[in-house]
Amino acid sequence: MFAIIGFSSGVSLTERPEVIQSSLLAKAYYSLGLFVVGGMDIGVPTGGPLYGRVLLWLAYFGSPLLTASAVIEAVLRVVSPQGWKLRRLNNHIVIVGAGNMTVSYLRVLRLHSPNIPVVVVDHTIDRVRELEFAETFDVSVVVGDITHDFLLRALKLKRAQRVILMGNNDFHAFEAASKILRLYPHLASRVILHCSNLRFLRAMQETSIAKLCVNFNTYNLAAKGLVRDQLLAHFEHTVEKDIVVLAGFGLFGQTILEELLAKANEQIEMVGIIDVNAYNRVEIVDEQQKLGNAYKREVLQGNVAHPEVWRQLEEKMDLTQGEPVIILGTGDSANNLRTSLWIKQKYPNALIFTRTDDVSQFAKEVCEEHDINSISITQLLEDNIPLEWLG
Repeated sequence: MFAIIGFSSGVSLTERPEVIQSSLLAKAYYSLGLFVVGGMDIGVPTGGPLYGRVLLWLAYFGSPLLTASAVIEAVLRVVSPQGWKLRRLNNHIVIVGAGNMTVSYLRVLRLHSPNIPVVVVDHTIDRVRELEFAETFDVSVVVGDITHDFLLRALKLKRAQRVILMGNNDFHAFEAASKILRLYPHLASRVILHCSNLRFLRAMQETSIAKLCVNFNTYNLAAKGLVRDQLLAHFEHTVEKDIVVLAGFGLFGQTILEELLAKANEQIEMVGIIDVNAYNRVEIVDEQQKLGNAYKREVLQGNVAHPEVWRQLEEKMDLTQGEPVIILGTGDSANNLRTSLWIKQKYPNALIFTRTDDVSQFAKEVCEEHDINSISITQLLEDNIPLEWLG
């Protein structure tokens, strides 16, 4: 623009004096040439008003500099695209971990905040997952160790909006949180830390690092959503106190029990617990949650799919009366589904839930046909991610 104004003001060129009489299109052509060869082939400005010569000289020096900077920028993007993206980060979210939980979080995040910059960091990320992050969620991917000072500086955490630790190593997550909060204390309460081991999470709850973070567990979020959105309404609907059977007492079953006793203890008559390792798991839960004799229960150790276990349970509680809640919550989706069909035939009055990890269209169709509730850990997680985590 400076060059065109200069040419139009009446400034001539030592090697191309005819430019002063040329058309606007020709002046534009000479102006564009400055970006490639400067003024080497057309000479220097001469004559005309002072302001016109000043504008032309600015164009003579500025155009080659703009061209050079554009070339350098393009080279940097090709040679180190990751470094280029990181340098421009601002008001962004950093996610550590590239597993399915991160995919769930990104799916929900993009529904609420489609334009917020996001960086995913992990030790190793396979090519397919990297492409999924980039093309589906518009996410930058960095391979590295979040506990390294160099990477922490490169991630521009001083300007970050939130850090979410979703890796598969709980100790490493707390280590990363400790280092991040020591270097960037303003992120206190904005570091969200997932801990897969509930025993470890409960043991860490009173530490200073845990108190500075938002701590969560996938099964805990899922269980809270299940109890709040589906079970409490059922308990309100039934006149008598309810029987609840937790067929599978791993992390999911344990957190369901914890939530039930916190939100609906007065509405529950008895809890039946079935698990292949029931005695040990119940003992650990009693010690950690300090539930003690706060509720009536029957504990049976055995495979939830074995008829003998259910025969023993029948001797302890009557599942033919009322609308007992039976949750098939083991980590074996096929076993849960098969057993739930058998249980529904045996106790058609029961409200039965069968768990899958990911959303299963097949399981949903089968359950709809037989009046069974299909619940997915992934779907429960996505439905219960707090809104304040999304921006």
